[in-house]
Amino acid sequence: MTRILIVGAGATGGAFGTLLQEAGRDVTYLVRSRRAEVLRQGGLRFISPTGDRTHRVRALVAGATDEQFDLVLVTVKAAALQRAIVEVQPHVGADGRVIPVLNGMAQIDVLESYFPGRVLGGSVKIVATLDGEVVRQLTGLAALTIGPLNGASMPRSIVEVLDVPGSQLTISVDIIGVLWEKWAFIVAGNVVACLFRNAVGRVLEVGGLPWILEAIGEAEKVSEAAGYPISAPAHDQCLAILTEHGSSFTTSLYRDLVGGLPTEAEHLLGDFARRARDLGVPVPLLELTLVQIRAGAANS
Repeated sequence: MTRILIVGAGATGGAFGTLLQEAGRDVTYLVRSRRAEVLRQGGLRFISPTGDRTHRVRALVAGATDEQFDLVLVTVKAAALQRAIVEVQPHVGADGRVIPVLNGMAQIDVLESYFPGRVLGGSVKIVATLDGEVVRQLTGLAALTIGPLNGASMPRSIVEVLDVPGSQLTISVDIIGVLWEKWAFIVAGNVVACLFRNAVGRVLEVGGLPWILEAIGEAEKVSEAAGYPISAPAHDQCLAILTEHGSSFTTSLYRDLVGGLPTEAEHLLGDFARRARDLGVPVPLLELTLVQIRAGAANS
């Protein structure tokens, strides 16, 4: 049986880990000591539209063992990525594969430097949160898209082990394009939320539509210059979400920002702006957003 190690047992890791475990997959979590103790004592409670359940789970902490796994799913946030890589190295088997499901692109480059030829691309769509120690999936959407990098083949065993009820699995031959498409939407959404400090509906109410359209255009031009033009359906979806009157849409980065929590601003926005400069694409709204975020961080 394919042995799966999930790095992190937060909203994403806990949700997909539960679905995998319920399908009979061999799942272990690599987590911090405090989280491991909670999981060992009370199990992992998962509340979703299909029910409220708690499962006994296996949890490891870094350095406790050097046992190896066939598949590693990296589900931590960007700030914890480097530490996670160091801690997971002893657990990646000689033929083991690593799938990061972070947003952005930096994680692919970093992981490839540690595990050359063994990294697969991954992207998730799920609305979930960690409420105290409880993982809550807020809608029925749970989708995982994976694909090989650099024209490699997708191992059939990986497809089979990840294809489970409750989660929609898609195999993409252009996973980098998928990641860029999602990244461009995230950047545009964060420019709107973080620069104007409000939800989409309120920004529209005060005359912000031209700037929202400019933010979308900036992000899409960068993606196109990188060689990954945004598809018409993705553009239409982005436009619909970010121009919906009365919408309460914000972003998780914005919510972390106003809540005084650590954010993924540099991983998502800073890296995008750096690539835009390298490509010669001007992104003034994104640059202004970064100035505001960085200035606020300097004062905190």
